[in-house]
Amino acid sequence: MSGQGRPLVVAHRGASADHIENTLPAFVGAREQGADWVELDVHLAADDGLVVHHDAHYADGRELLQHPGGDRPPTVPLLGDALDACAGMGVNIELKVTVADSPLPDLVVALVWTRRSLGIEQPISISSFDEAALDRVRALDPGIDTAQLVFDLSADPGVVERSAEKGAVGINPWDPFVDAELVRRCRSSGLAVTPWTVDDRGRIIELANLGVDGIITNTPGLARGYLG
Repeated sequence: MSGQGRPLVVAHRGASADHIENTLPAFVGAREQGADWVELDVHLAADDGLVVHHDAHYADGRELLQHPGGDRPPTVPLLGDALDACAGMGVNIELKVTVADSPLPDLVVALVWTRRSLGIEQPISISSFDEAALDRVRALDPGIDTAQLVFDLSADPGVVERSAEKGAVGINPWDPFVDAELVRRCRSSGLAVTPWTVDDRGRIIELANLGVDGIITNTPGLARGYLG
């Protein structure tokens, strides 16, 4: 994911300030508001279906992994339907499990299989906080772009260079840790920089001036207006 001249606008779980997050209306709304990309979250269901949902449990307390995708709440989409709703935009899929979770291999296999079987032509990037999860994605399908999610950069100073060495194409850092030095390090390592989650007008403009490649935001329409 790389902007050309201005940062790409990435709708965080869709246009989530105006719609229920991670739903088809949120994804359609993101496109209507001018988003370039959508960020969404994926879990594995009991039948190996890929469910677009942030948490490991539904609002009624049921664990996603213990129920087939057909038993999901009506507002919760499957990945294939979500990708259809995101037509015309790139999609950043965040893996919501880690290597310590037993379903991770199955989730990665299902994700790669879905990408191939659907013949997806839109840009796809896979992100995760778990480096081992991204290692498995790249091992199964080297053609998938991966981006390392990072929370506290000060806790792992070498994550930028290590991610580049492993084959990631970008870093998605928590916004408070993004400054000119981080952008410089990422540039020298060949990595795109896409901070999350930024809705403040002044900060969006500041990040654009720093030269970030994308900005993950709950308000894609407003971000598009701020960037001009």
